[in-house]
Amino acid sequence: MSASGVIEVRRVPVSEDPRVELHVRERPGSGRHALLVVHGGPDWDASYLVEPLVRLPERHRVLWPDLRGCGRSSRGLGDDHYTWSAAVGDLAALVEALELDAVDVLGFSAGGRLALELALRVPNRVRRLIVASSSVEPLPPDAFAGWEERDRRRAAAPPVDSRLDGPERTRAWALASASTDVWRADALPDYLRRLDRVCFSGEWARPWLAGRLGSALPDDARRRLARTGLPVLLLHGRQDMTFPAALADVTAAAMPAARAVVLDDAGHMAHVDQPDRWLAAVEDFLG
Repeated sequence: MSASGVIEVRRVPVSEDPRVELHVRERPGSGRHALLVVHGGPDWDASYLVEPLVRLPERHRVLWPDLRGCGRSSRGLGDDHYTWSAAVGDLAALVEALELDAVDVLGFSAGGRLALELALRVPNRVRRLIVASSSVEPLPPDAFAGWEERDRRRAAAPPVDSRLDGPERTRAWALASASTDVWRADALPDYLRRLDRVCFSGEWARPWLAGRLGSALPDDARRRLARTGLPVLLLHGRQDMTFPAALADVTAAAMPAARAVVLDDAGHMAHVDQPDRWLAAVEDFLG
């Protein structure tokens, strides 16, 4: 952690209409560049990504904002204000509000696609991009065909009580998918402890269940990202059951500025299954 052993917390205004403030955790650092971490879900907060990133060398300033409608950031907005574009706009405004000339960005799961859109929207403000447990490519419909272990784990997942709503429903979804998100059985207890600390919401579920949210993946993402020349790390678990690891290799092969690191014995929550190897890949890429 920081020299004081404390993660600082602040609220940063990023939008006036509607009024949105982001709850931001920060591990101070001594270097020139900050690492902006974009969580997935989206009805989660960023707490499940604090470890192991908090163990980066202190030259790295690390920021974990909760997206609008998530965690302890502004909630209660109209459903039309929960859009991927609006969330990316908040992140760009956060970079501006904190007077950061350039940031490294790590986007995890759905947050990987928001991080990708941020890099495309303000390429002059992003130095390096890490797409973690996510994808620059569209998911093919047969991406997991014939994977019996995935089918077995999904079939064994407990059903979610249909009477649940809001944060309780989001938490139940997270718990039900835990055994498909984490590959190693001995890593599952740590992951469940993390879920206990997550401040879930149910704001984004409403437009998603109504079919209004759409995909967070920008159109023609790979070609547009390649044109920026931005250094990209595709960090993945070999046994990811949400975004197939093979897509990381596809992107890396097609983009000269991209490289893939695929960790064995790691699922979607690769940072939980293989925290030390995952962190080493991040540190090596950031330099």
